[in-house]
Amino acid sequence: METKSIIETAEALLHSSKMTAYFAPGRVNLIGEHLDYNGGLVLPYPLDIGIFGVASSRTDGMVRCFSQNYPEKGIIEFPIQNLVFDPTHGWANYVKGMLLETKAVRGMDLYVTSNLPSGAGLSSSAAMEILVGIIASDLDNLGLERIDLVKMAQKAENRFIGVQCGIMDQFVIGLAKPGSAMLLDTKTLQYQNLKIDFEDYALIIGNTNKVRELSDSKYNQRRKECETGLKNLKKELNIADLCEIDETTLLRHRKLIPDEAVFRRVRHVVTENERVKKAFQALKRKDLLEFGSLLFASHHSLKEDYEVTGPELDALVTSFKNHGAIGARMTGAGFGGCMIALIKKTEVDSILPIMKKEYKKSQGIYPDFYFVKSGKGAGKYGY
Repeated sequence: METKSIIETAEALLHSSKMTAYFAPGRVNLIGEHLDYNGGLVLPYPLDIGIFGVASSRTDGMVRCFSQNYPEKGIIEFPIQNLVFDPTHGWANYVKGMLLETKAVRGMDLYVTSNLPSGAGLSSSAAMEILVGIIASDLDNLGLERIDLVKMAQKAENRFIGVQCGIMDQFVIGLAKPGSAMLLDTKTLQYQNLKIDFEDYALIIGNTNKVRELSDSKYNQRRKECETGLKNLKKELNIADLCEIDETTLLRHRKLIPDEAVFRRVRHVVTENERVKKAFQALKRKDLLEFGSLLFASHHSLKEDYEVTGPELDALVTSFKNHGAIGARMTGAGFGGCMIALIKKTEVDSILPIMKKEYKKSQGIYPDFYFVKSGKGAGKYGY
């Protein structure tokens, strides 16, 4: 997006001046799903699409914000000294949550616009949180370290919004390197960046266009099931998280988890963590076929053991597989949202139109496809 145009639009709409532009990318998790709250490894990848923000300070303690993606909400106003969740404020509650966590004291004018599909599993909420945190730190001269902003963003989602997410999304959005995937240990927060080149293959994001609300989904139920499984295993194992064990250890202690559904949730977590390790090594070797096979295996586990895919995601993954993708799987929390696939660049133009028609016939709606590359972390736009 053109920075000058965004600023001019924002200043005219909010009757503000001397506004500065910022950006936070979305992210796609290549592999490692539902591990960030189980102490596991994840492999997220920052995108070149995301949320743009334009902001300036105010002296009257008021926060005035407008989203080009939700124009029907108009300009939402509230005093910075009274940051209370309000369902009618919609997206602006993410602004409030971050202002509360950063302890910002000055008001602001804030305009945001995004080319990131909301509710599709590409971390639009985490991008908004990181964006607002960086803006607040910059305008208030708070000097907050990026890692601290990442932790604040997770707390805002947990405490203010009410979604018990892990830290992966905020972490990669705040600390990602251009052109690199990040192998992140969600327990220790140690990470490695890995430059990725998909060579002759295109990374495609398929949006099912089934929008989901995590706080209204079975996301929190899955967390509770994992907690139950961990509690059962701790009767004999000295572990703090499920991802401390491998599949062999799990099977050896199968009797400790009497509930079949809980066992399958735990089995997904344990095997998915092992798949992340193999995927990272495959990418280091530039073995894209092995990486692709791990994507398929991940989706199968998410479908059969974790039960978070659904007919829309399954339809897209199956369609990509039938049309020659070397790998495909759901990404994000599931229950709708997005999936990823690797297909030959030379076949993109011929395959996707056919897949759109197939999906419309089976699901009744058209999907959207995005050709994505790696983006950079959040900061001043143009930095």
